[in-house]
Amino acid sequence: MNNFIQAASLHLLFKLQMKTSLNYFVAVIAMVFTFASCSSDDNNTTNPTNELDGLVKIQQFDNDSHTIELYSKNGLLQQGYNDINIRIKDKQSAAYVKNATITWKPLMHMTMMTHACPYSALTKTNAAGTLYNGFIVFTMPQNTTEYWDLEINYIIDGVNYTAISQIDVPASAKRTLNTFTGTDGTKYVVAYIEPTAPKVAVNDLKVGVWKMENMMNFPMVNGYTVKIDPRMPSMGNHTSPNNVNAVQANPGELYTGKLSLTMTGYWKINLQLANTSGEILKGETVTDAVEASSIFFEIEF
Repeated sequence: MNNFIQAASLHLLFKLQMKTSLNYFVAVIAMVFTFASCSSDDNNTTNPTNELDGLVKIQQFDNDSHTIELYSKNGLLQQGYNDINIRIKDKQSAAYVKNATITWKPLMHMTMMTHACPYSALTKTNAAGTLYNGFIVFTMPQNTTEYWDLEINYIIDGVNYTAISQIDVPASAKRTLNTFTGTDGTKYVVAYIEPTAPKVAVNDLKVGVWKMENMMNFPMVNGYTVKIDPRMPSMGNHTSPNNVNAVQANPGELYTGKLSLTMTGYWKINLQLANTSGEILKGETVTDAVEASSIFFEIEF
């Protein structure tokens, strides 16, 4: 009898241990899936809540159906190159639109004429998101009587919409844009893009080159060279080593090179624009007699 009781007790204990182990195993598996799900959510780059990280709203404007929001890294526009993000909010549902086809057109209203400037197409930042990105190169600042506006045209589910608003485009603090007529009779726009946060180092340089076909069309120029010669006017106009002129990797792309900055302070980046044959269309070589080129960028850090 005692043996029977002992055997029954052992059997019951074994079942309890197995049940406890099974419950523990199930709990562990549930925790694994929970953490995996959380990790997936945390790293989900398509999550719309992360889209505005590092961006500040510039302004917004409306039509009857939607609100158009403009964003940049500093929340401002200025004369020169501007990287801009936009998104469209449906007024009725309060949801941000993900399936729009969008074009835009910046226009400067002067006292005697209107004109556009170089600008890119708008592309979706993330396929599952709501932001659309592009750039505009404002060729002149606003003043008391002349101003820029931005027209947004878009299609949602086969329906066409338009929204337009005046925008603030003040002058840049430093010279980041050159507009000039080259020796070939063509009017060019050369804009500074990067580095946005220069360092004492050899920095990645990015610039853009466009030409004016007419008052409304500014196509990108392909195959040219932007020669650079950075100088410090307050330090004997010394230059720096290891600079690389800006060229295109592929037609239709912005121009890239290397900008060497050997100390903090004010730098003038002297420029020369050369065509596909190497002919200098604008800009001068810096010498003892020529302290600066007629086209240049300015940076100070």
